[in-house]
Amino acid sequence: MRAVVIESYGDNSVVNVFDVARPAPQAGELLVKVRAAGVNPIDWKIRGGVGQRMGMTLPIHLGGEISGTVEQVGAGVAGFSVGDAVFGIIKDGGFADYAIAPAADMVRIPADLDFIAAAAIPLGALTAWQALFDVAKLTRGQRLLIAGASGGVGSLAVQIAKTAGAHVTAIASGRNADFVRSLGADTFIDYTAQPFEQVARDMDVVFDTVGGDTFQRAFGTLKHGGFLVTSVEFPTEEDGRRGVGVGRVFCKPNAAQLTAIRDLVEAGKLQPHVATVLTLDEVKEAFALSEGGRTRGKIVLGISQ
Repeated sequence: MRAVVIESYGDNSVVNVFDVARPAPQAGELLVKVRAAGVNPIDWKIRGGVGQRMGMTLPIHLGGEISGTVEQVGAGVAGFSVGDAVFGIIKDGGFADYAIAPAADMVRIPADLDFIAAAAIPLGALTAWQALFDVAKLTRGQRLLIAGASGGVGSLAVQIAKTAGAHVTAIASGRNADFVRSLGADTFIDYTAQPFEQVARDMDVVFDTVGGDTFQRAFGTLKHGGFLVTSVEFPTEEDGRRGVGVGRVFCKPNAAQLTAIRDLVEAGKLQPHVATVLTLDEVKEAFALSEGGRTRGKIVLGISQ
């Protein structure tokens, strides 16, 4: 079978598609025939050296977000059968014809959703869910600011926050204004036209998916006692001395939360947006697009039919 593998850390030149042996599921695992896989910043960050800091061992089989069909069921697994359409987050190996997935982390894909759209959901939606509810404790009626609202995580965060009854102010470039408003944002700020911190005020919660200067400036939009959660930065002790709370979300597989997210999709309250679909052999192009940081929605690799 084909798989995207790195044997050393570096730029896209270290990324290769190899023929490798098909894995076999152990107890508690599923072998999934991968139909599509989501491309995320963590993938090219691992390629660039973050994998070493995460304790991963070379060679590394890349890819952590998949949709597909159950090919084989490991011992002790209940609730899944061969042929079931599933999606979820896995540790590695998702950019491949077949991948091993812990059965406890997989969920059946939403009804009437194809594999490409399904692959655009798990990591982004779980990151948003855990950031807003587990870390920032967002509640109905609160004022939320989302930085990077047109991206793979931000676009899902806008919709999830609206289902929770929050007032959402969204930051993105002007070319994405109509798209972000269509997601349900109450207020839109074009960061290319004016400094967003001069417009947004007295926010209860900020969700930062951009990092860098945006992360630092976002503190100025919070009311005293508010909370800033980031999916990309690593807050310091100094950040915690500003009269507000601050935290980082580390997305983890959670079947119960993913099931709730699936229910929102099936109820028509959450819609993934796929920016680009590329093939497994175009994975380097997918990484380059993701690193460019200007994608509207999600980049997905179509693996098989």
